[in-house]
This record gives sequence, structure tokens and C-alpha cells, in this order.
Amino acid sequence: MKIVTSLSFQGACREAFEFYAGVLGGKVTAAFPFGDGPADMPVDPKYRDWLMHAWLDVGDQSIMGADMPPEFAPNIDKPKNGFDVTVHFNDPAEGKRVFDALSEGGKVVMPFGETFWSPGYGSLIDRFGIPWMVNTNPEACE
Repeated sequence: MKIVTSLSFQGACREAFEFYAGVLGGKVTAAFPFGDGPADMPVDPKYRDWLMHAWLDVGDQSIMGADMPPEFAPNIDKPKNGFDVTVHFNDPAEGKRVFDALSEGGKVVMPFGETFWSPGYGSLIDRFGIPWMVNTNPEACE
């Protein structure tokens, strides 16, 4: 079994996944636009280039994503709430690098720094509206 988080966007899925691939050292292995769907698929032509399915592999982990037209997801324009994409590192410097890259153009919720549970932790909302937590595993630093 593999549990995979699926992220929703409003026309920025391709840009977000290419950005995440660069920051995390992964590879986008699928990016299917609505325009490549079946001819009888009911999609407004203005969403032709939006992605109906994207897949990003980072090591043995993955993230799915899609652009969601408001007809399919009426609350897509609302802030994301109730989840975070969380990444864990063994090296605080690598965690900080990823935190800084992801937070560029976004909003830092908790600056990256030492906490009572971790030698390096921070949370942010990236420029695409996706909430992230970046954590360093304490046992790796002992």
C-alpha cells in the first residue's frame, strides 16, 4: 500500500509540480491536460491546458495533483485547511534549504529553527497556497 497526497490548484498545477520537482530533487512523471482527454469529456475550453492529473516522484514518495475548475470544486479558491504536506530530513541544513525555497513568494507560518522536538522545524504556505511543514529528525542529529 502507498498513501499519496493529492493537491488541487487553479491553473498552476504544472508550474507548482515543476517547482516542487526542482526543490525536492524529484521528477514529474505524469502531466495530462484536460485538452488531451476524451472528445466527449465535458470541460470548458478555457481549461484545455490545465492539468487533470499530475504525478511527482521524489525517491520512493509521490504527490499527485490537478487543476480543479470551480465547477468541479466550488471551494477551490478558499485557503487550504486541515492538512500540510510534510517533509522530514536527517540534515537540518537540507531542511532549511528546502524550507527557504518553498517559502519564497509564500508566507512563513513558523520560521525554521530548533524546537523542543526537532533540531530544525518550520511551517509555511507556499506561493501556490499549499501548506507545508519541514522537519528534521532528531535521532539523525545525535
